[in-house]
Amino acid sequence: MNTASSATSTTTASWGALFSGQNGLLALALTGGVALHAINVHIVTTVLPSVVRDIGGLDWYAWNTTLFVVASIIGAALSVRLLAGAGPRGACLAALGIFALGSAACAGASSMPWMLAGRSVQGLGGGALAALSYSLIRVVFPAPLWPRAVALVSGMWGVATLCGPAVGGLFAQSGHWRWAFWTLLPVALLQAMLVAARLRPAAGPSARPVIPVAQIALLAASVLAVAAGGLSRALAWQGAGVAAGIALGVAAIVVERRSTVRLLPSATCELASPLGAVYASVALLLVGTTTEIYVPYFLQTLHGYTPLAAGYLAAAMAAGWSFSSMFSSGRQGAGALTMLRAGPLLGAVSLLALALLVPAADALSPGMLMLLYGAALAAAGAGVGLGWPHLLTRVLTLAPAGEGGLASAAITTVQLYGMAIGAAVAGLVANAAGLTEPGGKAGAQSAALWLFASFALAPALAALLARRIAHKQGEGA
Repeated sequence: MNTASSATSTTTASWGALFSGQNGLLALALTGGVALHAINVHIVTTVLPSVVRDIGGLDWYAWNTTLFVVASIIGAALSVRLLAGAGPRGACLAALGIFALGSAACAGASSMPWMLAGRSVQGLGGGALAALSYSLIRVVFPAPLWPRAVALVSGMWGVATLCGPAVGGLFAQSGHWRWAFWTLLPVALLQAMLVAARLRPAAGPSARPVIPVAQIALLAASVLAVAAGGLSRALAWQGAGVAAGIALGVAAIVVERRSTVRLLPSATCELASPLGAVYASVALLLVGTTTEIYVPYFLQTLHGYTPLAAGYLAAAMAAGWSFSSMFSSGRQGAGALTMLRAGPLLGAVSLLALALLVPAADALSPGMLMLLYGAALAAAGAGVGLGWPHLLTRVLTLAPAGEGGLASAAITTVQLYGMAIGAAVAGLVANAAGLTEPGGKAGAQSAALWLFASFALAPALAALLARRIAHKQGEGA
């Protein structure tokens, strides 16, 4: 099952098989945590402009995502040990409890440092929830259901597009953004009750994996160095932050290669390996999606959109990802390889389109602009979703013998690292392009142009890797 050809030869079971009998309840227990995590992401994206107007901290705007995702990386890495020690039920309940604590802290924030602390705690729990969902797919479902289960987990971001912007937008427009966070607590309680009823407890004492502390610390420091450089308006300091971030990222790879305590499966740090190319593609695709965090701010500042309307337009990216992932999940063989190649190209073209559209405040009618924004954002998300089930299924099938659990948890670690680096660089690019100085409409227009245009490079690089993955997969088939 751990050969390249297996990914194309395995028969994919139907959606009916995933939702029938006990499988349906297990799927709900696994995906509910991801849905909660995703809804929270869209709530924060929608209310953040209102938060900044209330408690200040525009310079730290991107840090809300950066610290959230850095903490999520730590949570994802710790999930392997949590699962081994507490079992599926205990691990999910612990992650839900931490997430709820962070949500309460955000709801009570009176300053940006307090908000950032709450977001960090939220991220710790959310990262563990996301990693546990992927890790438990291979534990609770047979292999033919894996592509459908992966698509379902991704599809929870589509569910979030219906709930997150509505919750965040309505509370932001009414001047009560704090209640957007309070509403997460009863949802977390309901999910905890479902997990307690459907997931099994720990089977007994088991060996607890050793945590690769050095690699996790270096990855976190890599992201924070880039983000710290973006706080300065001096180009030299910004460049120093990026250089330090790259150096720390390379150091993490060097330590990973030499360490006996691993964060990633064997050979992952080699781009020449199929598994390494898959993980690199995952990270690059997620870098491109982090442009979403500035979309509500751009739309409210440049076009006068309400928080609700801006939040829903921003969520179109996640909706495109979810629906295209479900559409693509049943493809096999040549069809799956086509999805792997086409997705990143679509993502790159869509981000370039946004670089032209978003700054165009007066070039088109408001109705046409809204239509084009929604289409471009959805297409950018679809650029990830088309190949997503096939990338993640390849992780599960290419994992070396005995490293399936590590490979599953590493999906979330790599995904989150891509998001964290993307958020940090997004803050740097936006601030350097004039978001805070000169600020206002002129600054937002310049920031939007440079942000979307530069971030189109990430899916373009993923497109090159996709050709390599598809070529190797074709050889193995």
